[in-house]
Amino acid sequence: MTFRRDDFHTAPGTLSRWYALAWVLFAAAAWTVRRLGARQAAVFVLAGSAAVAATGLLGPPRTSTDAYRYAWDGRVQAAGISPYDHAPEDPALAPLRDRWLFPTGSACHGPDRAPVRPAPEPPAPGAHPRTDPAPDHAPNAPSNPREAPDHTRGTSGPAESQCTRLNRPAVHTIYPPVAEGYFLLVHRSAPSGSTLLPLQTGGALLSVATTAVLLAAARRRPDPRLATARAALWAWCPAVPVEAVNNAHVDALGVLLTVAGLVAVPRRRALGGVLLGAAIAAKLLPAVTLPGALSGILAPNPKTPKAPKTPKAPENAGSPASPSARLRRAAAAAVRPASAIVLPAAAVVALGYLPYVLLSRSSVLGYLTGYVAEEGYETGSTAADDKNRYALLRLLHPAPESWALPVVAAVLLVVVAWVLLRGDPGRPWRGALVVTGIAFLLMTPGYPWYALLVVALVALDGRWEWLGLPLAGVAQYVTARAVDDGAWVGTLGYAVAGAAVMAGWAVRALRAASAPPPPGPHAEAPGDAAIPGSPPGSPTTRPRRRRVPR
Repeated sequence: MTFRRDDFHTAPGTLSRWYALAWVLFAAAAWTVRRLGARQAAVFVLAGSAAVAATGLLGPPRTSTDAYRYAWDGRVQAAGISPYDHAPEDPALAPLRDRWLFPTGSACHGPDRAPVRPAPEPPAPGAHPRTDPAPDHAPNAPSNPREAPDHTRGTSGPAESQCTRLNRPAVHTIYPPVAEGYFLLVHRSAPSGSTLLPLQTGGALLSVATTAVLLAAARRRPDPRLATARAALWAWCPAVPVEAVNNAHVDALGVLLTVAGLVAVPRRRALGGVLLGAAIAAKLLPAVTLPGALSGILAPNPKTPKAPKTPKAPENAGSPASPSARLRRAAAAAVRPASAIVLPAAAVVALGYLPYVLLSRSSVLGYLTGYVAEEGYETGSTAADDKNRYALLRLLHPAPESWALPVVAAVLLVVVAWVLLRGDPGRPWRGALVVTGIAFLLMTPGYPWYALLVVALVALDGRWEWLGLPLAGVAQYVTARAVDDGAWVGTLGYAVAGAAVMAGWAVRALRAASAPPPPGPHAEAPGDAAIPGSPPGSPTTRPRRRRVPR
């Protein structure tokens, strides 16, 4: 029912109610699946993932036009042109236009249409091959692609007004190289005459593949039944069919690569680094999960055996146990695992950009810097107020545009340091969730598809209280349209999401404090006496002598 009507522009309040109902059903289903065994739950989660994703195929994109830009970038690359060299309205790309992506006349009266400069007359025969596409370069055109620009000539009077379904047609593309390769792959694989269904189908396949990775990882967890049930937090989440499938956001590709990378890191660091690098080269946002992949690398190693006693060195000799020596050893111990992850990730990003750097005449960063300013994330930007960025920080000061960015950087630096010192290397997704979630609470992005990454990390870690972030994004992006001066809706949504995170943290802390110590080889049994000066549970504890009956 959410996808059957286009309520985003006409009735955003109605659309919000359908979203709310979908989330209620999702919560009930995710709670119920916990009662099943691991094998039964795996079948239900995977089958439900396919069924839920299929609902996103029932209509065109409802709340975003990004997929039209994906289709255009794929078409431009298929014509042998770098997507970073020209903006969509550039006359050099006029031969690639068709009536689907570039409507004319009365078709320009609908929502989400941007005016563009009229295309020039078709080039004469023998034009440059880079701007004279072959017939298969525009498979989405309703007729012969070479006849697509005919609407500019007209038979009487001036040329018809032209527009485009692409957002920001006057700027270059912003998407990284792995995303651009994905757009080209979908374009080449799509049947002639298709529109956005291939991209939506790709999003459905990516979302189901993410579910499969989560289920495969659950089999190696200490509690496979619970881990399998947690996979439903991604597989059945309403944000997935809306953003990954119906709107076909490329974030789904970045999420799949991020989940696979974090699952691989504890056992194969280099492979995990490669996958995380590919995720960054697909959407950039997964870069915030890198500190989670390095969880605990700065923590002291409690299992390191004690060195044998050596004769006391003279007072003027350097002691290996001095603070500077310990610091050097800790740094050396951290460099190796960090480099095993960071270097492959950086290499993949660099190699992904290299072909486009060689083929492009313009910057491969495209509109990235302009996008950051447009979204209000530059210091002193006036767009921060219009788009309600830093919504929670705005509660502390009415104008955070001048000081928010340094504060956000400082807070995130502290959080990253905590993850590197106290994080669990066996669960890198936990540190990734903490860093990513706090970044969302501080920066309050207005696009709910960014939170797909949070949903996947919640499915890995099970801390369901972070699911308030995608709901806050919906409140700021959809529900705020239903009221006048709707900035307070997004602020309230993120405030509730932050309160839920704090409540979840408090409940877990109380449970951990009241729970008995877990059994283990070094756990102190009742009646055992510890050697003075040794921490509880250390291998230096020795049991008291007990009488053994003969």
